Amino acid sequence: MNSEQVAKNVGQIWDDSIVPTLQHYIRIPNQSPLFDPEWKRNGHMDRAVALAKAWVEAQQIPGLRIETHEFDGRTPLIFIEVDGDDSSTVLMYGHLDKQPAMVGWNDGLGPWTPVLRDGKLFGRGGADDGYAIFAAVSAINAVKQQGAPHSRIVIIIECCEESGSVDLPAYIDLLSEKIGTPRLVICLDSGCGNYSQLWMTTSLRGSLVGNLTVEVLTEGVHSGDASGIVPSSFRILRILLDRIEDAATGRIIPEWLHAEVPPDRLAEATETARILGDEIHDKFPFLPGMKPMGNDPLDLLLNRTWRPMLSYTGQAGLPDLVQGGNVLRPKTSLKLSLRVPPTLDASNLDRKLQELLESNPPYGAHVTFEPEKGGGGWEAPKVAAWLEQSVDSASQAFFGKPATTWGEGGSIPFMGMLGQRYPNAQFLITGVLGPHSNAHGPNEFLHISTGKNVTACVAQVLADERNAK
Repeated sequence: MNSEQVAKNVGQIWDDSIVPTLQHYIRIPNQSPLFDPEWKRNGHMDRAVALAKAWVEAQQIPGLRIETHEFDGRTPLIFIEVDGDDSSTVLMYGHLDKQPAMVGWNDGLGPWTPVLRDGKLFGRGGADDGYAIFAAVSAINAVKQQGAPHSRIVIIIECCEESGSVDLPAYIDLLSEKIGTPRLVICLDSGCGNYSQLWMTTSLRGSLVGNLTVEVLTEGVHSGDASGIVPSSFRILRILLDRIEDAATGRIIPEWLHAEVPPDRLAEATETARILGDEIHDKFPFLPGMKPMGNDPLDLLLNRTWRPMLSYTGQAGLPDLVQGGNVLRPKTSLKLSLRVPPTLDASNLDRKLQELLESNPPYGAHVTFEPEKGGGGWEAPKVAAWLEQSVDSASQAFFGKPATTWGEGGSIPFMGMLGQRYPNAQFLITGVLGPHSNAHGPNEFLHISTGKNVTACVAQVLADERNAK
């Protein structure tokens, strides 16, 4: 592989084709089913799939076949198969569904408005994870343009990742014979600690999302009449949340939600903390005077990757400030997003959390916890020597710096599924979600030069995988 020529070819297809196509993709509000229950009737997901499929077909890559699958009311799935020089298989993965719009976009920016600015493409879903199918196919094309041998490659692009990949297991069963047994899994849905080197994700936290509701009355009543007699549903919520989280420190209280950090991952986190330092918290848009949860970069990194943490991501029952009259409301609901350690057994976690929150309700209030989605985390197997060498040389060639590894705080449900199904596979989990790229939030952007470099690195790994046999 001629790295200079690979970089040139990859850069050209990004500039001429991928970026313009991603601009069309960003305009499509194809929210994941959890956020758009009428996704099928609205047709946005079908538009996104059609756009991606047409682009792949237009590349006219020899030996590539693409098909879409959709059955039983499930979200569609794109399946690509590329002939190789032998029967072993590389599996590549990405997704097309998006998070909701979110408020707070800067002037001139918006979730469905693509904007090119300072080498970044702003808009929902470009970095998470619309670019993946284009990068994967372009990496394959780069290998073929070099005339380098490669293994058989299959690509899976799902449309339900942001809803917990609930539709994916059925498709994996359906396509299991076509998929085969991958020797290498490449996932392009992860993050990077900076934009100056290739980052290889070695762990992902699990997650449990659900709605906690407290009901105290059949209807709202005058707060002056009822306060002091009727306990507030919001205060009862506070009492219940104290069962999970220490409000003063953020530490999760139940020990069954914790797991020990393996020694090699602790050493890895120590090195990552050394590389990033204050960048671990400086990348977030803190208000003036606001501080992170601690000062030690290693402690913050472990909080983000190996410790359980709770966020509150939605509510119901609270009117806005204009409509909030003097009423003691009948109920309050909060959406809980609980991240759990990568190695924690997630079996029955939703049941245990439900029991913790619903048992012995204060004042006899009606308390319900309804799990929505969730699953266990994932830890990578020991990296094979050839893959370690390949990602490092690729990073040196295309970024100009050595590769590094780290744990991610988010979740990719498919990785845990694959780890169980293919225990002997190697994993390259990487991506373009770096500092300030703000996946799921306002002002999400795709760092274009990083997208190009990651694509080129993947091309190099595909060639090295074949030569490593």
